[in-house]
Parts: sequence; structure tokens; C-alpha cells
Amino acid sequence: MNKLMNKLMNKVLKRTIVLITLLLSTNVLSAELSAQEVVRQSDQQMRGESGYNEITMNIIRPEWSRSMSMKSWSKGLDLSLVLVTAPAKDKGSASLKRATEMWSWVPSIEKVIKIAPSMLGQSWMGSDFTNDDLINQSSIVVDFDHKFVGEEMIDGEMAWVVDAKAKPNAPVVWSTVKLWISKKTYLQRKIESYDEFDELVNTMLTFDIKELGGRMIPTRMEMNPADKPGHKTEMITHAAKFDFEISDDFFSQSQMKALRD
Repeated sequence: MNKLMNKLMNKVLKRTIVLITLLLSTNVLSAELSAQEVVRQSDQQMRGESGYNEITMNIIRPEWSRSMSMKSWSKGLDLSLVLVTAPAKDKGSASLKRATEMWSWVPSIEKVIKIAPSMLGQSWMGSDFTNDDLINQSSIVVDFDHKFVGEEMIDGEMAWVVDAKAKPNAPVVWSTVKLWISKKTYLQRKIESYDEFDELVNTMLTFDIKELGGRMIPTRMEMNPADKPGHKTEMITHAAKFDFEISDDFFSQSQMKALRD
């Protein structure tokens, strides 16, 4: 009787060990597969299904600085529009994204300029942000493959560290983007962007987490180019609204030209 019980117990123990091993393996696999979901949720937290922001951009150089005011609208992953409201010489300038196409409206010459893929890496309005950074933000979700590479403490919060590698032929500037995403808030707290030679080009940090528009968001972002000491651009969000009704038709070239402060 004891031998029979021992055999049964051994079988149960072996099956339990196998089950635990399978569960652990599944959890590890799920964690690897969920990196893209973490990035998607992070983008959703930062932008919502639709979003509106009022922002001041401060461009800071060792010997001078200047400020710009702007408004931005976004919807889903494919639609975004940015309008400059000050200073007077730049007022009315706008940038538009629809899916993979982007345009700029320059009111001083009353001309719409198509932003070619080769122009995505160019500075946006003389700042340290590129066209890609500012009007193609959701690209990080759809144009990259994502993988967890670790966890680190940042600004008092534990964060996932995610490597995002550009997909072949993706219309993006950066070959690799490394993101530090807070486990607590899903907010992106640090982003490093690398070129095709795997050299660091710039680092963006986020600060001053506050509630605006009914959700917690970073109200200050700071972009620091790697090869230009003393150069940085900060964006400060003063007002925000999320998840409101807005028509796809709002994101059009005619609307871009018609918008006023």
C-alpha cells in the first residue's frame, strides 16, 4: 500500500513540476511578447484616442534662447496637426500628418511643403526636435519591433527598459530607440534615439508629472542632443484635453491653412 501511495505521490509531484515549468516558460514568453503592448499602452497614456495640447517650446543655446507657443491635435495613430501661435513671425505655421504622409504650411510664402522621408530627420522650427519627433510620434508603436532589455529605477520609479528596432523599410529616422517606461504610470520617462551606426543622437527626459485633461502626463519634456553641449529644447504643456470627438476631416491641408490662434 505504501509503495502504491509513493508511486502516486511521485507521479503527482512530477506532473506538478512539469506544470510549473510550463507556466514559468509561458510567463517568460508572454513578457517578451508584451513589450509591444507596453509601448502601445504608453503611447495611449501619453496621447489618448484623441488629444489636444497647448505648449510652450523653449529653444536654449549657450548664448541665446527663444520661445514659441503652439497648439497640437491628434487622433489615433495616423492623424496629427501642430499649429504655431507665437511669436508673430512664425504664427500660423503648421505641420500635418495623415498616415504616412506629412506636410508643412508656411504662411509667409503661402505654400504647402510636402515633408519627404529624407526631411524627417531635419530640425522642426530650429529646435532640437525633428519633424519625426514632433509630428510622427505614434510611429514608435507601428514602425518598430520591441523587446524588453531590463528594468531600472528612474526618478524614483521602477521602469521597463525597451529596445525598439526599426522595421525594414520603415519610414523613420532612428535605427534604434531605447525607452524607459514607468511600471506605475506607463509614462515614457526617458528616450534615447540612435542612428544607423548605433550612435546616440539625442536623449529626451520627461518631468513634472501632473493631472491635465483628466489623466496624469509629463508636463515638461527636455530634448538634449548628444553632440552639442549646452543645447537643449524643452516643451512645457499648460493645458490638455483627451478622448473627445474630432472629425478626420479636421486633419486636412485646408484646415492647416485656415487655423488661427
